[in-house]
Amino acid sequence: MAAELIFQPVAQLSALLETAKISSVELLQAFVARTKAVDGRVKAFNSFDEPGALALALAADERRAQGRARGPLDGIPVGFKDVIAVEGQPLTCSSKMLANYVSPYDATATTNLKAAGMIPWGRLNMDEFAMGSSTENSAFGPTSNPWDLSRVPGGSSGGAAAAVAAGEAPASLGSDTGGSIRQPAALCGIVGLKPTYGLVSRYGLAAFASSLDQIGTFAHTVEDAALLLGAVAGHDQRDSTSFATPVPDYRAELKQRTGPWRLGVPREFFGAGLDPEVGAAVRQAIEFYRRSGCEIREVSMPFTAEYAVAAYYIIATAECSSNLARYDGMRYGHRSAAATNAVDLYFKSRAEGFGEEVKRRIILGTYVLSSGYYDAYYLRAQKVRTLIRDEFMRVFQECDALLSPTSPTAAFKIGEKVSDPLAMYLNDIYTIGVNLAGLPGISVPCGFTGGGLPIGLQVIGQPFQESALLAIARAYEQGHDWHTKHPVL
Repeated sequence: MAAELIFQPVAQLSALLETAKISSVELLQAFVARTKAVDGRVKAFNSFDEPGALALALAADERRAQGRARGPLDGIPVGFKDVIAVEGQPLTCSSKMLANYVSPYDATATTNLKAAGMIPWGRLNMDEFAMGSSTENSAFGPTSNPWDLSRVPGGSSGGAAAAVAAGEAPASLGSDTGGSIRQPAALCGIVGLKPTYGLVSRYGLAAFASSLDQIGTFAHTVEDAALLLGAVAGHDQRDSTSFATPVPDYRAELKQRTGPWRLGVPREFFGAGLDPEVGAAVRQAIEFYRRSGCEIREVSMPFTAEYAVAAYYIIATAECSSNLARYDGMRYGHRSAAATNAVDLYFKSRAEGFGEEVKRRIILGTYVLSSGYYDAYYLRAQKVRTLIRDEFMRVFQECDALLSPTSPTAAFKIGEKVSDPLAMYLNDIYTIGVNLAGLPGISVPCGFTGGGLPIGLQVIGQPFQESALLAIARAYEQGHDWHTKHPVL
């Protein structure tokens, strides 16, 4: 039975729990056994608390026995990217800087999932402080792609994607600053949802770039993504960027909305740099929508295509420089034992605690914020950001959503791009604009390369129109079986 459970969608597991065909304890034990069997090779987890999770599973079973189940998510394990706070569990951001830090509180997203009865199941590896596209920038070492252990799972939420793809968790929470949910979802062959900025509270999410970061979900199906989004979304007074908007029943609405839709295809997203196999798979997905009665419109987004990456790496690094200034060796986090005075403590603690990619971004961000350069770089990048959002809004006047590749290539070899930061940054060329504009986006599996590596289709939606976005993505998923394919480990 355990082998049959590990790749079941959350919705199916919920039905099995509701009909008492399995217990929450049995379900958790299946994922514990799977994790112990394969994670030595995948390395998706930084840590997990088996006794604590088991106690919560027992409590969930008791609630069901007494008729007090908290809903469809009650008793189901969920993994957390190691950047989202869970009280009493490590919060390392996969960095030496926070190697021994234990969170004293829950993130709002964590509180919401616990209220729904979900069981926090482990801390998942990531690029340090969410800075990277391959999960190679981790103090815990790289995570491997379950489809090919010699390749990356994407990043920065690589552990969260790999855990679901490998059957180590039925779902997980990650964060997306420039594609960090959608890109690893594409490379690992699962569903990854980045909601509209402000729909999910960022309280308890360790900050990288505050105006870009957003918590989202990984799952096997679009329906599962809708279930989890419904649990974590909602206004939160503790987050000043949280938007007060109604939270519908996403699961119900995605089934009610059937199209046809007007779907835009940005021609610039199919140019140089796109792997031919990836491009062919995405074009076939677009043709599916056309055959289904959708109106497919080619649109032009030259500004986004040309300037999004440059604007992003100015804005994100500037905010990173500001946010990471708090890690000074004095209040919490790594404290150098070799320092001889206060200034020495600051320099040595940061030099020892941060990895190379984080240092690179702090240096760049500090430079663009410095006197004499602020207007030339940061202020100009913010103006470009406004133009990029305006370009999306213009296109949305004639389209309900946009279709594009999620990533320009399938998963690449571990170590292949680590010495070329620019090549690494370009992995997010199709996803970054969504974050700059604050839009929702989702990646769904749409095929495999000849070498058996997953390919992702990205659907980009209008602000706070997650129900439509999910319905469009599900329409493709329902017509194909890519989401039912799983790696053999």
